[in-house]
Amino acid sequence: MEMDTAAFEKLVVDELDRLPDEMVEGLDNVVFVVEDRPEDGTLDLFGLYDGLALTERGGYGMGELPDRIIVYREPHLAACEDEDELRDEVHTTLVHEIAHFYGIDDEQLHELGWA
Repeated sequence: MEMDTAAFEKLVVDELDRLPDEMVEGLDNVVFVVEDRPEDGTLDLFGLYDGLALTERGGYGMGELPDRIIVYREPHLAACEDEDELRDEVHTTLVHEIAHFYGIDDEQLHELGWA
């Protein structure tokens, strides 16, 4: 599947808007970023939470750089056949990475069906 960066970024924003308010209202000092691929160049990773989970933020506060949730465009496009499938996969990636912000690890996500 092909989609330029601007269209993919719009799709990510649309999917963020579709998430439940309870999930996104608690996000503090987090930015969402779209990148083409992970640093290692593979197509295996759809997203990444780069930051300190809420459960580990004891002394976290003013002046801290924002955590980042990165959504990788090319792995998503390589894995999806059409826009509906792409939207579902981006949605799952966003839920997965936001869960890491809240301190939910991959094992718990797998048990919940989000990994």
